[in-house]
Amino acid sequence: MFTHPSSPSSLSVAGSRVSSSRSARRGVVASASPSKYASPNGAKPRALISVSDKTGMTDLAAGLAKLGYEVISTGGSAKAIDAAGVDVTPVDEVTDFPEMLDGRVKTLHPAVHGGILARRDVDSHVAAVKEHDIGYVDVVVVNLYPFRETVASGADFASCVENIDIGGPAMIRAAAKNHPFVYVLVDAEDYQPLLDHLSDENRSDEDDAKMRKKLAWKAYQHCASYDSVVAEYLWGEIGEGAPAPERSVPMTLMDTLRYGENPHQPAAVYADASLAEAEGAGVGRAILHHGKEMSYNNYLDAEAAYSCVSDFPTSDPSCVVVKHTNPCGVASASGCDGDILEAYRQAVRADPISAFGGIVAFNCELTAEMAKEIREFRSPTDDETRMFYEIVIAPSYTEEGLEVLKGKSKNLRILEAKPRLPSTTLRQVGGGWLQQASDSLLPEDIEFEVQSETQPTPEQLEALKFAWRCVKHVKSNAITVATKGRLLGMGSGQPNRVNSVRIALEKAADEVEGSVLASDAFFPFAWGDSVEIACQAGVKAIAHPGGSMRDQEAVDVCNKYGVALVTTGHRHFRH
Repeated sequence: MFTHPSSPSSLSVAGSRVSSSRSARRGVVASASPSKYASPNGAKPRALISVSDKTGMTDLAAGLAKLGYEVISTGGSAKAIDAAGVDVTPVDEVTDFPEMLDGRVKTLHPAVHGGILARRDVDSHVAAVKEHDIGYVDVVVVNLYPFRETVASGADFASCVENIDIGGPAMIRAAAKNHPFVYVLVDAEDYQPLLDHLSDENRSDEDDAKMRKKLAWKAYQHCASYDSVVAEYLWGEIGEGAPAPERSVPMTLMDTLRYGENPHQPAAVYADASLAEAEGAGVGRAILHHGKEMSYNNYLDAEAAYSCVSDFPTSDPSCVVVKHTNPCGVASASGCDGDILEAYRQAVRADPISAFGGIVAFNCELTAEMAKEIREFRSPTDDETRMFYEIVIAPSYTEEGLEVLKGKSKNLRILEAKPRLPSTTLRQVGGGWLQQASDSLLPEDIEFEVQSETQPTPEQLEALKFAWRCVKHVKSNAITVATKGRLLGMGSGQPNRVNSVRIALEKAADEVEGSVLASDAFFPFAWGDSVEIACQAGVKAIAHPGGSMRDQEAVDVCNKYGVALVTTGHRHFRH
């Protein structure tokens, strides 16, 4: 049978600093079980509570008091516990020293840390706490000042610094280090499990050790995440945009996944708690309104689709269809007579075979009318088969629209997510990580410089901007063929650019005549190669970054065929 490592054998309150009047008002509490590691002089076991987030705090305090613990607390926590009718000892009565420096110094005192850190199985430690009249602390309940929330609120530097917790992490680390004798709680989700554990007279030593280690792990992880956010903030103040010499990213487990890319690969999804992701936007924080749980591949595809559609201005409602992380269909209302329903239809028609079983993303609110169109739309390949999708994702839904869409399939995943603002991206390689700024360049940010004798028409220039907006989301080597506001075909991921061009032209089929083409990188060759193949197929305007030693050859080819050629000066590789 396990017994609490510092529980008294009686209700003696020797050494307690709770006032007699307070004790008389509250009444007598139940006794806890005895222990070989009892507190000095038969004192009650003690729990120290000092929390910023007070969720569940008073219930925990009441539960601990009922089990025979003396509750010690600080500042606002102590006031709230007292107001709830639970006996509480202010920490300054334990330290015989007032809280000072605007609350910066409360618990940084040997009477607190000696009680937390003392090993009850080391004679010299036991002798020291007796000599200095220090009582053991058996439970430490601490969560930290809301630093991340303060920064995210836009507070000034001084306010942010004031919300860097000092005493809290010190107590957490001390309690976690001495976890064989001290329970440490940093998460309200653990309050009731601890009370249940302490109430269980049949708990084993093994179960107790496991719980203590788990709580200690969580405590260190809590501090590590907290410190990483503080470090991130301070580097943002001094780093001038340079990569930090050291970096850690706080992540919180959101869910375990059925498997990874393949069934034999275990997988999980984590939320990024860094300041860079303070908006809580993006696919990783999406709301799942309906359908099966998300898979690893679902997340990758949803990210590709939503990242692409979010590049289009909200003033131009747009739809993107993705299959295996590549956009196979893109259309905007501006290219479809201002009709988002038609944009959806055209996005699917760009490659209906690939769209079947794909992901559909919108940059606008999804209405009942749109939901009905998605639910009932038939495959353009046979005009009979209802289109099947894995996911529909949008920034918002009308109430009716959501209900209509739910009727399409019980398995259809319906996601709602705020668009993620451009930030840095991390990618793992063996033994390390790659960091880069997001590719946030938009057509509005650059100049399209005409290199050919033929000038693009205003409509062709708009189509080139659309194609260039799309091409950065296609895997390299990337080619997009488009008309104004509508993707006609794309070629992706080929080892050479010629094959990507041919695939894109094949997908565009009969609509290639009069279309435009965008390339994510320059053309190393032109005659008998990508540029001439496109010109011969009927493409009338081409955009590429430029920068090849043979750029002039591309110009010469376009001049021969009367095709407009523009350079962007910016590459869009996506490996």
